[in-house]
Amino acid sequence: MKLVYITGCLGFMGSHLTRKVLQRGWYVRGIDSMTYASQPKVLEEFKSYDNFSFNHTDINDLEFLYDCDYVINTAAETHVGNSIVKNDQFVKSNVNGVHKILNLLREYRTETQGAPLFIHFSTDEVYGDIKVGSFKETQILCPSNPYSATKAAADMFICAWHRTYGTRYVIVRPTNNYGVGQYVEKLIPKTVKYLKLGRKIPLHNQGTPVRTWLHAKDTADAILTIIDNNIENQTYNISGNYEDTNLNVVQKIIDLAIPNTDYDKHLDLGMSRAGQDVRYSINDSKLKNLGWNPKCDFDSELKDIVKYYCTHFIW
Repeated sequence: MKLVYITGCLGFMGSHLTRKVLQRGWYVRGIDSMTYASQPKVLEEFKSYDNFSFNHTDINDLEFLYDCDYVINTAAETHVGNSIVKNDQFVKSNVNGVHKILNLLREYRTETQGAPLFIHFSTDEVYGDIKVGSFKETQILCPSNPYSATKAAADMFICAWHRTYGTRYVIVRPTNNYGVGQYVEKLIPKTVKYLKLGRKIPLHNQGTPVRTWLHAKDTADAILTIIDNNIENQTYNISGNYEDTNLNVVQKIIDLAIPNTDYDKHLDLGMSRAGQDVRYSINDSKLKNLGWNPKCDFDSELKDIVKYYCTHFIW
């Protein structure tokens, strides 16, 4: 039986992972500050498990770690556009918050075991963009925007704490996560929302940026694969199995929500973003060698996701 902290447990990625861990029968102490992007409704679901307890707090305000085997950090500010407008909160959550957890791990005291393993969610964006090929874990980090810069900074803190203090860690760098429960600032749910409101969908750089899509269920399975293989002090890329331009993805959503319509009447292609990355792509053969592969089919999952957001309006 495992004892697990999951920070950001009510967020998009955190909730998917919390659900998987609870279903294994492991004890979960969920931590969440319940920001605008959290999902309060899933808290009732998680509280139905006897093996779940919840702390409504910011990771920066944690003062103590109870006995545990793993601290899995999914808590973060993640929206690039927000980071470009104002980024103080990104530094607080993504850098200062990780620094706080690292120090709690360094100060961890128990008579029965060493400090827990720290599993930290980073992002493929820390590498910057790449027109051809894919980044491996050994690539030098070259973030392009304030969000990815804060995530890269956290990665460097973790590596430094490992070398200086012996902190045990795993860093994971997923590609674009998608699935039900994502806040409507993200591309798929935002597209559905704008279609429902009759507004044009803004696409940066004519919709040409390319992203690789990874379902949150597959990401959660990747974490459990890493745990089951007793991995520590390693970094793993986690890549989805569907790569496409943002324009093509949005057109797929339009086809599902409003069949046989003219795309142009729903699109605003006059937007541009400073520091826009033209393409993200990572090589995750290292993870696949552990026996993991993404299983979710993008087109099939997209149908269910569009249906969900068509029937669940989120401000």
